Amino acid sequence: MSYHTIILVGRLGRDPELRYTPTGQAVCSLNIATDRSYTNRDGQRVSQTTWFRVSVWGKQAETTNQFLQKGRMVLVEGHLNSDDSGNPRTFTRQDGSAGASYEVTANTVRFLGGRGDTAGGGNAGGGAQGATTTSSDFDFGDFNDDDFIDF
Repeated sequence: MSYHTIILVGRLGRDPELRYTPTGQAVCSLNIATDRSYTNRDGQRVSQTTWFRVSVWGKQAETTNQFLQKGRMVLVEGHLNSDDSGNPRTFTRQDGSAGASYEVTANTVRFLGGRGDTAGGGNAGGGAQGATTTSSDFDFGDFNDDDFIDF
């Protein structure tokens, strides 16, 4: 038996899109941007953004569509969907260049920050706090507190 899961924490690149299958099943599409920064060999700071297309199903799709908007921070736990050979889905852009799409089917969606907490910052909307995660939400296996390095 094998198993894989992916956990993403990022911001929505656009508002969620809710639609329904012919059988009435709700499905919500999200575009999530994750950022990674590092210093290269030349000592220059490099920032890298990776985009993920996420599908959320059922009641969770309706709730996601209702409460999330562009710029909101979100945590998604799910599984990565690949093409038949196990690679990201590839496509050709309008300009002729090749592209790859990382597609995820969500098992869990957690809203991070408050309702007004978008990329612009702050809780300008004065809304209620969204659901947040703590380290106790994750299984760290055989690790204990001494295994973590404080920075």
